This record gives sequence, C-alpha cells and structure tokens, in this order.
Amino acid sequence: MPKHHYFRTLTIAGSDSSGGAGIQADLKTFSALGCYGMSVITALTAQNTVAVTAIVEMPAPFVAKQIDAVLDDIGVDAVKIGMLSSAEIIVTVAERLRAHAVARIVLDPVMVAKSGDKLLRDDAISALKDELLPLATIITPNIPEAEELSGRQIRSATDMEDVAGLLADCGPAVLVKGGHFTGDASDDCLLLRENGKRQIHWLAGRRIASSNTHGTGCTLSAAIAAHLAKNGSILQAVKGAKKYISAAILAGAPYKLGHGHGPVHHFFNFWQE
Repeated sequence: MPKHHYFRTLTIAGSDSSGGAGIQADLKTFSALGCYGMSVITALTAQNTVAVTAIVEMPAPFVAKQIDAVLDDIGVDAVKIGMLSSAEIIVTVAERLRAHAVARIVLDPVMVAKSGDKLLRDDAISALKDELLPLATIITPNIPEAEELSGRQIRSATDMEDVAGLLADCGPAVLVKGGHFTGDASDDCLLLRENGKRQIHWLAGRRIASSNTHGTGCTLSAAIAAHLAKNGSILQAVKGAKKYISAAILAGAPYKLGHGHGPVHHFFNFWQE
C-alpha cells in the first residue's frame, strides 16, 4: 500500500472554550486548508463571545512535554504560535523549537482578546521579543501589538512600513495588519527579505461589515502556517491566508452566535445551507 503524506501543522496556543479563537480556530483552519492539525495547549480560558472570565496557565514543563511528544514522533511542516501568557512559557517554547530545529514558524503575538481582556503579561513582552522574534519565519501583529512590540505609534501607512522595518531587525518577515484603522480599506503591510534586500508588499483589502470577527487573527496566522506547510513562499502564504480569512468573515457575517463578537465561518467551502 502506498504511503500518503499529510501536511503537518502544529498550533502552540491557548484554548478558547467558545471555539472561535485559539487552538480551536487554528485546528479548524488547518483542516479547512487540507492540513493535519496538532496542538500544544499553553493555557485554558473560560471564554465566550463577550469576555474572558478566567485563565489557567499550563505549567511550562508540561508545555515542553507536549511539544516533545508531537515532534519526537510525528514531526511538523509548520508551526503557528499564539497565546503565550508568561515569560517562562515563552522561553520554554523557544528552547524546544530550537532543539527540534523547526524551520517554519508563524508567530501571532497575541496580547489582547477581541473582548479587550489582556492575554499577555507585561513582563512577557521582552521575552517574546528576545526569544521568539528571532526564531519566527513571519510575525503577524495588528496595529496595537506592533506598537507595543516596537515602542512606536502607528498613525499612517508610512508608520506601518517603518514599524515593520524595526521588527524585521529581529529577523522575521513582518505582516502588520491594518484592520484597526477606520475607513473602508483594510490594507496590510508585508515586509520581506528578497535577494538580500527588504521589500514592502501592500496587500489590499476591503473592510467587511460584520460583528463576527472573533478569532480573525488566530485564523489568519494559522492559514499562513497551513500554506507554508505546503511549501508555499511567504508571499504566497500570506496572500492565500488573506483570501481565506476574507471569505470566512464574509460567509460568517449573516450568522448569530452568542451576544458579542461571533466567530468567522471556517468551513464556508464545505457547509451548505
């Protein structure tokens, strides 16, 4: 019997009990894009569409055990990193990924939930910058996250380019997402290294009228990882992921789930009304 090959994707992130963000959103995205999804849980959250009401961190040694269990046996083609609430967990994740020589890493520097609840401790931000940014293939901050990581305000497209350059000094490609700006456009700024030079790519997007935007950042970064796992270039992966999240937001807009920010529709290509 021939042996078929799975595209193996791993999410290292927190659990969202409502299913719209975190590892639940990541696993849905991996599946929707034809990848075999695996997970390392860094924290449990009591969460819904309105608020995060409690967080329980996993012990850092147990996070390490989860990573080793997956990578020692199955291996991985791409890793997506989401919620890492403490410096100890960040250092642990970085150490284990270095030990396993993981080549494709998408870092979504999750700091605040859609509800406004804080998900990253202040003392963990420096650890994130020192330990994980140099390991990442690409990082995907929104504007507030990019401001926090760079120490610079973003008020214009030029500011987005400048901050992307500052973050790229740490090593990774940088996608600064423009969704927090007002107006009809929702353009993203992607900084890549091409032929030894930095290149800016502006990826145009239109704002979709929907209150169902819970987990959009998780979904986008997981989609980038899925495309990278299939040996796509960074530019191809980001373009494919942006197309997917836009379609998922649009398809999810007519639905009503919960009393706050509902989820996107991860399986719009497969479900029929």
